[in-house]
Amino acid sequence: MTRLWNDPADFADEMIDGFVAANRRYVQRVTGGVVRSTRVPNGQVALVIGGGSGHYPAFGGLVGPGLAHGAAMGNLFASPSTQQVHAVASAAHAGGGVLLSYGNYAGDVLNFNAAQERLRAQGIACETVVVTDDIASAGPAERDRRRGIAGDLTVFRVAAGAAAAGYDLAGVARVARLANERTRSFGVAFTGCTLPGAEAPLFSVPDGRMAVGLGIHGEPGIDETDIPTADGLAEMLVERLLAERPAGADGRVVPLLNGLGSLKHEELFVVYRRVAALLEVAGLEVVDPHVGEYCTSFDMAGTSLTLFWLDDELAELWETPVDSPAYRRGAVADGERRDHDGADTTVAAHEVAGDAASVVLAATVVASLETVARTVDENVDELGRIDAVAGDGDHGIGMQRGSRAAVAAARETAAAGAGAATTLTRAADAWSDRAGGTSGALWGLMLGELAARLGDSGRPDATRIADGVAAGVRAVISHGKAELGDKTMVDALLPFAETLTRSVAAGARLGDAWRVAADRATAAAAATSDLLPRKGRARTHGEHAIGTVDAGAHSFALIVTAVGDTLAEEPVISRSHAAGSREDLT
Repeated sequence: MTRLWNDPADFADEMIDGFVAANRRYVQRVTGGVVRSTRVPNGQVALVIGGGSGHYPAFGGLVGPGLAHGAAMGNLFASPSTQQVHAVASAAHAGGGVLLSYGNYAGDVLNFNAAQERLRAQGIACETVVVTDDIASAGPAERDRRRGIAGDLTVFRVAAGAAAAGYDLAGVARVARLANERTRSFGVAFTGCTLPGAEAPLFSVPDGRMAVGLGIHGEPGIDETDIPTADGLAEMLVERLLAERPAGADGRVVPLLNGLGSLKHEELFVVYRRVAALLEVAGLEVVDPHVGEYCTSFDMAGTSLTLFWLDDELAELWETPVDSPAYRRGAVADGERRDHDGADTTVAAHEVAGDAASVVLAATVVASLETVARTVDENVDELGRIDAVAGDGDHGIGMQRGSRAAVAAARETAAAGAGAATTLTRAADAWSDRAGGTSGALWGLMLGELAARLGDSGRPDATRIADGVAAGVRAVISHGKAELGDKTMVDALLPFAETLTRSVAAGARLGDAWRVAADRATAAAAATSDLLPRKGRARTHGEHAIGTVDAGAHSFALIVTAVGDTLAEEPVISRSHAAGSREDLT
């Protein structure tokens, strides 16, 4: 179990602070994560990696000469936000473009892709290579749906080696994709991991049993079997991986036996002894074997084996010297320290003053967000428990961080005299940035779309509010790619929006229409317990999720129900946009 923390919601931030304080030779803190503390040659491609915290040495521990130029570091088991990725990439950029690389998880894909769009819009060339090495998470015909686990390291090393060798951005991306295509991993676990402040691990395995085919976010395995001997485990891992030997592989292979957090090195060496023998029997040439911790899952007791199949170009790039806080190979000359003036890479917000009516509405926005934060606080443990059934258990803490940040931003903005649209826009941005992960990005999108309909003058009618909610739904579906029946937040969000729009169109007051829509969302969220997940991390674990509601749908229903009570107490909208109309329709 995890034993040392202050406030669990602050754990990731305080961990990063300590990591940077202990490794100033290698890294410096920037908004969103860390970058190298040494100068990078002008024109060199910058490799920016990232993901949630809880996987050390991934991702900050892999920043340094010969490896990553920067790492975006999210909350525990939650992807970094779009703002974090963009800020780190901007700080790491040295004029040669940016390659983003990370494991294939829904939140990471959503946020890194959005950051890539922002970078390109600014004129910074950017490409992406997503790591998909976990053979347990999808079949060979669906390699694009596989998760990224310890095979991250092989892709990162090859990409960084190419950047150091002077490859251009297209060349760095090409060899990184080749490395990914030639990397296969498979993992097992004997116990689950426990997040800071949690009373129980995210999953448990009966005594004498072993979870097979697990991820690195506390997800349960896809199967379970008796614990074999060390040799038996080695045989299982090697057999699974050799069955997927890449086409054209010439027999040179880098084996990487990775500890997931609690397994001792001595145990890993016993397993590797048999792995090495089996690879030799298979006629393979073992190159630079790795045994240790390269991508962990907090305190999980487990291991994964990765096989990276070399060709001549990959073999040469693999020999690039590396010097990072947690991973070193060869000898790297001391680099010149880069200048750092402590400047924040974020852009200061420009507040837009609202007229008298919109300032009143901004106060309602603040009150509604305060209700959201209280609701999340009251249910944070339950949301985490639900999410842990087939996910990573971070939904409660992520929603808590996001909603608290939204409240703080809204209060500050409204106090400066801003209108409703500006107040909610700032809150949406703060939510997505602080929460990270898929839910953080999607809540930021929803609130942002609603904010655009509020305006900073006058008070909108019920139709505009309903239109804003509907636009938020469209944004979530467009960016998250989920559909009704996928067992996601969309299963509650879409019925809520449709009911609200229909009721308002029929002439219902906003407050009444909202309560009816919230009841519909609550029923729809409850019905997700019967669904099989088809999106996100829970997809891999299918049957584990049957009988449990989707955490995102459930939290959405709790929130809109509570906000309905706030809207009944606060002045919200006018019947029309006629001058001087102040009639409350809640």
